[in-house]
Amino acid sequence: MMKCKDIMTPNPRTCSPQDLSIEPAKIMRDEDVGIVPVVEENQKLVGVVTDRDLCLGVVAEEKHPREVKVADCMSEELITCKPEDNVQKAQELMQEYQVRRIPVVDDQGRIVGMIAQADIALKVGKPEEVTETVKNISKPAQAA
Repeated sequence: MMKCKDIMTPNPRTCSPQDLSIEPAKIMRDEDVGIVPVVEENQKLVGVVTDRDLCLGVVAEEKHPREVKVADCMSEELITCKPEDNVQKAQELMQEYQVRRIPVVDDQGRIVGMIAQADIALKVGKPEEVTETVKNISKPAQAA
C-alpha cells in the first residue's frame, strides 16, 4: 500500500499567524492552491487558511485583507497525517472530516507536505474508490 509521503506535495509554501491575510491569498494565486499551512518559526503547524476562510472571514465580513491577520481567519482544528501513514488513512480522514486537503506533519508536528483529494485520485485511485471518496467528502453537512 502506498504511503502518504509517496503522493504528497512536499514542502508547501506556508504563512505565519502574524502575516496579513493578503499573504496566503497571494500564495494561493501563485501556487494555484486552495489551502496554505500556517506555521510558527520552527515550521510547527498551528493551523491552515483556506480560500473559504478568506472569503467568509475577510471578504464577507467586509474587512480589508491588508488589515486582518491570518490568526484571525485561519482554521485551528488540525486534521493531519504522517508521511509513513498509508494513503487509505488520508482518504478516511478526508471522508470523516469532509475535507479535500490534509497537511502531512512529522513527529514534531512540523509541516512536511500536503495531500489533496486530486493526489489520491491521480496517483493511487482505483476509479471506484475515488468515486466513493469524492461522494463521501461532498456530502452536505449534517445538522447537529
